[in-house]
Amino acid sequence: MPRSVNAVASRARRKRILKKAKGFYGKRKNVYTVAKNVVEKGQTYAYVGRKLKKREYRSLWIARINAAVREEGMIYSEFMHKLTLKGIGLDRKILADLAMNEPETFKTLVASVK
Repeated sequence: MPRSVNAVASRARRKRILKKAKGFYGKRKNVYTVAKNVVEKGQTYAYVGRKLKKREYRSLWIARINAAVREEGMIYSEFMHKLTLKGIGLDRKILADLAMNEPETFKTLVASVK
C-alpha cells in the first residue's frame, strides 16, 4: 500500500507561511524553514506591540492633558482628582482631544473644576 503524505495540506501550510514572509529580505522570504521562524517571531512582536500601543497612547494622552492643565495653573494629578470629585466621567482620550483641538472648551472645563 502506498504511503499517504497529504501533500495538499502540507503545501497549503508552507504556502501560508511563505505568503506571510513576503517582502522579507534574502532567504527569509523563500526558504520555508527560515521563513517559519521569522514569521513566528514577527507574530510575537505583533502581539506584544498591540499591548504596548495601548500603554504608549495612554502616556501620550496624559502628557497632553498635563501640558494643557499647567497652562491654567494646575497639575495633572490635581486636575484628575478634582474631575472625579465633581463626577465628570471623561476619559483621558477625550480630555487629550479637547486639550489639542478645542482649547477653549478645555479651559472652561478646567475653570469649572477649580
